[in-house]
Amino acid sequence: MARRRQREQTIFFPWERGGGFWRRSGLSRARPFAAGLAMALLLLLLGARERDRVGERSTRATMEVVHRAVEMYRADNGRTCPTSLAEVREKGYLPIDPVDAWGRPLRLTCPGRRDAEGYDLTSDGPDGVIGGLDRVE
Repeated sequence: MARRRQREQTIFFPWERGGGFWRRSGLSRARPFAAGLAMALLLLLLGARERDRVGERSTRATMEVVHRAVEMYRADNGRTCPTSLAEVREKGYLPIDPVDAWGRPLRLTCPGRRDAEGYDLTSDGPDGVIGGLDRVE
C-alpha cells in the first residue's frame, strides 16, 4: 500500500506561526514594556507642552484684567498713563496682583512702541528674559 503524502498545513493560528523578528530575537516579552515606555514618554512630552500653554493662557487672562483696569484709570485721569501698575492697584482699579503665570510682574510701558498715545503691557514669558522670544504681549 502506498502511503499518502501528508499535505502541508496552510492555515495557521497566530500561536502556531514561526514568529517574527521579535520572537526570533528573543524580545517578544520586551515588546509590551517598550510600548509602555513609549506611551509614558509621549504623555510626559504632551504634559510639558500643555503646562506651557496653560501658563500662556493664564497670563493672557491676567493681562486682559490689567488692560481693563489701566483703561479705566486712563479714562478717569484724562488719558494719561499711570507711572506703574502699582499705582493702578493702589487707586483701586486693579483687584488682582499684576503678575504672570510664572510669578513675575507684568511690564507697563508708556508710551507704547506701536501707538505713541497708548501703552504696551507685556510679560517676560516662561524664561524671564526681558524682551525674549517667548514673551507674551
